[in-house]
Amino acid sequence: MDKGKLFSGLAIMAGLIVLGLCIPKAVKELKSYDRTVNVKGLCEKEVKADKVIWPLAFKTSGNDLNAVYAEIDRNIKTITDFLKQGGISESEITMSVPSISDKYATEYGTNDRVYRYVATSILTVCTNEVDKVLALMAKQADLVRGGIPLYSDWETRTDFSFEGLNAIKPEMIEEATKNAREVAVKFAKDSDSKLGKIKSANQGTFSIEDRDSNTPYIKKVRVVTNVTYYLTK
Repeated sequence: MDKGKLFSGLAIMAGLIVLGLCIPKAVKELKSYDRTVNVKGLCEKEVKADKVIWPLAFKTSGNDLNAVYAEIDRNIKTITDFLKQGGISESEITMSVPSISDKYATEYGTNDRVYRYVATSILTVCTNEVDKVLALMAKQADLVRGGIPLYSDWETRTDFSFEGLNAIKPEMIEEATKNAREVAVKFAKDSDSKLGKIKSANQGTFSIEDRDSNTPYIKKVRVVTNVTYYLTK
């Protein structure tokens, strides 16, 4: 018999034997990758709003249109001075065009109304100086006592927002992922397994909402991460 063919046959046979011995182990390891655990990690953080939009709306009534406009101008100056004294710059104040309603022209029926003209005016403060606005809001009753009929409704509500999310994102994701791993470790221990590598991970969506209805300037930032780990024996 050709010695070369003999050695080749022996080598192939030895390879098959080794392969046969390795297959059970490989199958076992492969099956271990089918065992996974999916966990969620939560991170919540309270932050203070860093931007505020504060509309100050008032109404002016009268039967003489020129007198109505003159009173609007006086009220605007009074409110603007009040805001500037509180630390708000002129560039942070905008004034909308007054909306004037002629009751005789728009309403049917008798003309026994007290005032013919009713004007709605809105000054809006848009600033990052949230603390200054909060201090002014606490004193806005001074304007009402001074004869300026301020009012508030759904359209003129104050809006507080938080725009510094990018600065705290990494820290919050890290904490949420850490919390998810702690849950996974406990699950692995309870199931008599060991925690393996991460199979997949989903950062989740950040949400920002008011902490409560009484302090809209305090926001609650929330993120939930979804992580899937391999489990091994």
